[in-house]
Amino acid sequence: LSPQTEGVRVSVNVLSDHKDRPVLFVVRQKEAVVSFQVPLILRGLYQRKYAYQEVSRTLCQPQTKAEVETQHFYVDVSTLSLNTSYQLRVTRVENFVLRTNERFSFNATAAQPQYFKYEFPEEVDSVIVKVTSAMAFPCSVISIQDILCPVYDLDNNVAFIGMYQTMTKKAAITVQKKDFPSHSFYVVVVVKTEDEACGGALPYYPLSKDASPDDPVDQHNRQKTLEVMVSPAITSEAYVRSVLFCLGIFLSFYILTLLIACWESCRQHRRKGLLAAMDSPSLDTGHSHSIPDSFLKHGPYDSYGYGSFGNGSSSSTEGITDSLGSAEVSYSYVGQEQFKRRTPSAPTRPLSTAMGERSLENVAGRPRLDSLSSVEEDDYDTLADIDYDKNVIRTKVRVPPALPAAPRWPGEPLTPLSLQQYLCVADLARKDKRVLRKKYQIYFWNIATIAVFYALPVIQLVITYQTVVNVTGNQDICYYNFLCAHPLGNLSAFNNILSNLGYVLLGLLFLLIILQREINYNRALLRNDAHALECGIPKHFGLFYAMGTALMMEGLLSACYHVCPNYTNFQFDTSFMYMIAGLCMLKLYQKRHPDINASAYSAYACLALVIFFSVVGVVFGKGNTAFWIVFSVIHIVATLLLSTQLYYMGRWKLDSGILRRILHVLYTDCVRQCSGPMYVDRMVLLVMGNIINWSLAAYGLIVRPNDFASYLLAIGICNLLLYFAFYIIMKLRSGERIKLIPLLCIISTSVVWGFALFFFFQGLSTWQKTPAESREHNRDCILLDFFDDHDIWHFLSSIAMFGSFLVLLTLDDDLDCVQRDKIYVF
Repeated sequence: LSPQTEGVRVSVNVLSDHKDRPVLFVVRQKEAVVSFQVPLILRGLYQRKYAYQEVSRTLCQPQTKAEVETQHFYVDVSTLSLNTSYQLRVTRVENFVLRTNERFSFNATAAQPQYFKYEFPEEVDSVIVKVTSAMAFPCSVISIQDILCPVYDLDNNVAFIGMYQTMTKKAAITVQKKDFPSHSFYVVVVVKTEDEACGGALPYYPLSKDASPDDPVDQHNRQKTLEVMVSPAITSEAYVRSVLFCLGIFLSFYILTLLIACWESCRQHRRKGLLAAMDSPSLDTGHSHSIPDSFLKHGPYDSYGYGSFGNGSSSSTEGITDSLGSAEVSYSYVGQEQFKRRTPSAPTRPLSTAMGERSLENVAGRPRLDSLSSVEEDDYDTLADIDYDKNVIRTKVRVPPALPAAPRWPGEPLTPLSLQQYLCVADLARKDKRVLRKKYQIYFWNIATIAVFYALPVIQLVITYQTVVNVTGNQDICYYNFLCAHPLGNLSAFNNILSNLGYVLLGLLFLLIILQREINYNRALLRNDAHALECGIPKHFGLFYAMGTALMMEGLLSACYHVCPNYTNFQFDTSFMYMIAGLCMLKLYQKRHPDINASAYSAYACLALVIFFSVVGVVFGKGNTAFWIVFSVIHIVATLLLSTQLYYMGRWKLDSGILRRILHVLYTDCVRQCSGPMYVDRMVLLVMGNIINWSLAAYGLIVRPNDFASYLLAIGICNLLLYFAFYIIMKLRSGERIKLIPLLCIISTSVVWGFALFFFFQGLSTWQKTPAESREHNRDCILLDFFDDHDIWHFLSSIAMFGSFLVLLTLDDDLDCVQRDKIYVF
């Protein structure tokens, strides 16, 4: 016998039928003893017993340095039966040692397990053991064990040592040479007595009148054909190459951003130089050149600065009165009682001046009314006259600008007909900008606090998971793509963790971009730049900081999830996805509604409720009709309440009289007269939103998808895409344009999102099934022999999210030179 290439197998078949008097076989070797009885009794779930008449065991081979050695073993047979016949057969296993990259087929049963030996070549540091089968059942177990005696090769002891995983059609285990001092190991294949561990049904347990429930069941020929192949894993050079590739991709975005920033800075300097040259006195005439409005890309300024009490559209008397003559502005109420407004009690100006002939210099030199206000946001909101004023402003009906406001002589009190009848950004940008800045900075500080308290226990938990996997060897705990899981140190799938680096690096880059924008904006405010003070969408950066932080945390928590992905920690990977979707919708709404956007506390409370439903849905929602009914009702009611809040700009109350007011509106608008909606654009958006959300609720109630977390995320993404499409359409309808950079970002981001979703839906593993069934979806690496489809999803989705953030950041850059009372609200 050559112990280097061959093994010995002992097969026994008891021919007599004496189940109550089994035959005991003891095989004694030099360093091991193997004993078994026939019929062999193995136990399953609920202490079920299964009997096997034919038993085969491969004998353990002790370590030896001799190439050819004579080994002696003894077989002892004993029984209490007086007349027992049996067959004992000893055979040589010629293909006992597996060869690299060569397939080998064999059969196994629960009582006839198989194991083979593999020795590492000198130049190979790690290998991947792949076992496949054409048949899903019976369920089997693949184990990697050190060269020790005895070998644990039965269903009731195979999990005692080594690494193991259950299997239906596929199994793969990466083995490193450093973990085995002898530089060799056993590949053990065991067929289980039952299929429940692999997702199969429990077998029928027959009971007869004469049989006892404790009697074992004969499973007859429960056999499985398998194929094993051992191939070298990737080298250390592949690890280095993949890390450099990952860093190179995302650091290139830093370089590209720096180049664009330099180009933009040069362009701004050239433009300022041109403006300075046009403003300098002419050598011939001594007069400065005039700058046409078409060059500046803005209209004349008609309103006070952003943040002052007097700020607003031309609906306020600031379009008629001005306080250029005095730095101290006193306020009084003028006009009809029902339209009381705070107006400067200064002399009125000629109508021609009021209609827009003031220059940028006059606007920039005007005293800032922001400094007069030291009230907090809540104090401002609780003033009775201001509260009534909000009803007037926010319930404006938008009509085409072609229908002008009624003319008014200078000094004539305001009347409803003299007000512009369309809602503009200036109407919803009336609060002190310092108060709003603090309000929106809370978004960032809250999410930073949430991130710290969320991430620390998550990191501790996944480290514990990984330790348990390494100590117990149970690879069914974590749902990896085992065909492309590259270990590093104590981590089992380093590639899935590395691919999340893009979220962190691009999130940090986005924060740096926002910081640079905020610095430039603050510098413009310090030098009283007219465009920064009076024009464009009001600049609030708190939500952008929160979005960048959420993107970084998504990368960190996704990496933590992929340390050991399973049923119990799925929310680590999805929590900040919900937050990103919610923050993007809030930022899009804040652009045109800075005064009435949700506070950070209410926003995060709602997101916490979403995450709560996500956890409850995954744990209790599978096949639970009551849960789906309750969730669908809550979904629809929440959609209706949010629609009402958006339609009336927050100017409605949920109290005991709500039903009476609803009936009154239905009676006056539908019964007495058939009138259309007062706010058509908002109504179109909300009707489409309700159709989509009601459809999603009906889909969930009827289909009841197994992946509730993805279903809930799809609801958020659908609403975000709907609102973004509405915003783009209304922006173009309002005569605004999309500049080159945001247009390129929209196109490229859409393409990247398309490819990213393609790789996401490949489904390489799923914790909704058993670990063995999940491994049926495993696939080989497709990029650099290191990254799989899900890693490419990480790459592309991080780039797509970064591009989406840039779209939100630059989408309204075309309005930077447009007065806020000329920017429509939609």
